[in-house]
Amino acid sequence: MLAPTTLPAAPSQNRVPEVTLDFWLIKLMAVTMGETAADYLAVNLGLGLTVTSLIMTGVLIVALVLQFAQKRYVPWAYWLAVVLISVVGTLVTDNLVDTFGVRLQTTTIAFSVVLAATFAVWYATERTLSIHTIFTTRREIFYWLAILFTFSLGTAAGDLVAESFDIGYLATGLLFGGVIALIALAYYLIHLDGILAFWLAYILTRPLGASFGDLLSQPAEYGGLGFGTTFTSLIFLGCIIALVLYMTLRKKADELDDMLLESD
Repeated sequence: MLAPTTLPAAPSQNRVPEVTLDFWLIKLMAVTMGETAADYLAVNLGLGLTVTSLIMTGVLIVALVLQFAQKRYVPWAYWLAVVLISVVGTLVTDNLVDTFGVRLQTTTIAFSVVLAATFAVWYATERTLSIHTIFTTRREIFYWLAILFTFSLGTAAGDLVAESFDIGYLATGLLFGGVIALIALAYYLIHLDGILAFWLAYILTRPLGASFGDLLSQPAEYGGLGFGTTFTSLIFLGCIIALVLYMTLRKKADELDDMLLESD
């Protein structure tokens, strides 16, 4: 599941990273921070869901403009967009549920349908859903739309299981982690399609990360450990920055090695 089989693009053209272990680590941290940061901005700072959503949507638009301008994978630009789209995706679901009173069952089904429709149109247009061939603007638009809906769907599904089904944050995290492990086993042992395995795992890491984020940040009376959204968000932000720095340095080293090989 680390590298879905697909038609490869030239590394310099692809606008998203290779699917490696550090990809999954930073993605899990990004979705965890997306949950706690959204709560921090809306609740702890007292901005409310509406104001927070407007501000973060504006910041996300700026980040996506920077990402699309790169025309290649640049770690800081890509992961900045992922973190922000995680926050906005969380806020979209929270607004529907808390502001407009839409049930979590309804939002889960609705975002499943919207995500499926996005994949259907993407495949009908491009004949692939591979993240290894994101080397045109149109494919990148489909990619980021899919990412947004995976975060909104994951938020709805995670909250549905943890809160509506009342099984708690830890049990919810373990449940989704177990499902992801089964997907990985299916990929390695029975050769589940790599693209399907990737997207299933990508969707499910959202409720996995959010569950553990809530477990760490929520007060004990709500089933959490009480570390608070500020501390939890800062911890994961620090880990994300460290990993992005590592990815940037490694990418530059790989590019230097490629230049030296070409010169020989």
